[in-house]
Amino acid sequence: MELSRRRFLGAAGALGAAGALAGCSGFSTAATSDATASTETLTFTTWGTDAELAGFREAIGRFQTANAGAKVSLNAVPYAQMFTNIDAQLQAGNPPDIFRVPYYTFGSYAGRGQLLDLSSHVDKAFSDRFTPAAWAAVQNKTKPFGVPHHTDTSLILYNKAALQTAGITSVPTSIDQAWTWEEFAAVAQKLRTSLPDTKFPFVYNWQGNGVTRWLSWLFEADGRFLAEDLVTPEIASDAGKAAVDFTASFFPKKFVPPNASVKSTTLAADIWYAQTAAMAWGGAFLIPDAAKNLDFEWGATFSPRKVRSASDFGGNALVATAATKKPALAASFLDFMTQEESMRNFCQGASLLPTRQDLRAAGITFAVRPELSPVFIAQAGSVQPADSGQVASPSMSKIITVLKDQLEQAFVGGQSTDATVNGIATGIAAATK
Repeated sequence: MELSRRRFLGAAGALGAAGALAGCSGFSTAATSDATASTETLTFTTWGTDAELAGFREAIGRFQTANAGAKVSLNAVPYAQMFTNIDAQLQAGNPPDIFRVPYYTFGSYAGRGQLLDLSSHVDKAFSDRFTPAAWAAVQNKTKPFGVPHHTDTSLILYNKAALQTAGITSVPTSIDQAWTWEEFAAVAQKLRTSLPDTKFPFVYNWQGNGVTRWLSWLFEADGRFLAEDLVTPEIASDAGKAAVDFTASFFPKKFVPPNASVKSTTLAADIWYAQTAAMAWGGAFLIPDAAKNLDFEWGATFSPRKVRSASDFGGNALVATAATKKPALAASFLDFMTQEESMRNFCQGASLLPTRQDLRAAGITFAVRPELSPVFIAQAGSVQPADSGQVASPSMSKIITVLKDQLEQAFVGGQSTDATVNGIATGIAAATK
């Protein structure tokens, strides 16, 4: 059952589509001379599932219809090639006008001056369009260098039969009733007792660059890994120690498979699909594929909480490159892609979460498993601006390596909690110099 996001995205081939964009509300510079005087083409590089690419093509088509003479050429590439290609094009001086970027990678591009500063293209009210957490994720030195196109977040997907067999007859139905860490550990222990040795209570999706999702535990303990200056490490705290201590305990207690550490090449979703784990942390993007292909009943509930609820700020921003020769047209395209109709259509069709405040408040309805929409939206609402702002640090790519190395040692290498938080702090200090 090969349904992982890695395989999904790796299957996306290069293809092109033409489109254009409309209206510029929120942007002080409209698509004027460089948009309408003659046919002008923006190049837009992205990866995506079939549903995501369909959403991009639909929005591009409406943009082109509304803006005669403007075109957007969509270049879809496999995720595995995406940033190797982008980096090479940036270095060679021929990058696309627009590209898609995860929030945890955004900061490195903005910090190197490779993205278009949108300050002169947006009016003062533009930021009000987005949730504070989303807007914080596209800032660099208090200036916007992209737009938060959508988000996603991880919560607990569970195999209904496995929980029932373990005597777990109910799960939290609102985020304020989410299991505490202690309650979650008790649920995991019930599952451990019920399951055979070859199966496990849960699996967490912190593999590879998904290690940033481990930070949710830190945020749930009301901790930080960076101080407000986004330079000084702040993980060697009671909250940091609590997060490391609790998550490292999953392995000796056999709550998680031994091959599910942060450096594992086996993804959490694949383990859950194979029914080797009763629960898994996963994003909303999994819904269409899981609903179509899984042969067991499953549901979704909220991530556990300690001092507060928290979650990862997943998803992607859309950015224009600093080298674009059509900055006004590029800025107008970014505006159009985050207008209400564009964002609603894209998120509903691709099972992703909106970053607009009005859509978050009103709610959206996924095209597949619509009853799960409010669960994911509520979980995403637990992300605070301070959380997403840290992950958008210009040093995040280096910090990811530090987290991988240190957490791997804590989880499967026998490293103590104190040594782990101190190692992370030292690594962050070196990364942010």
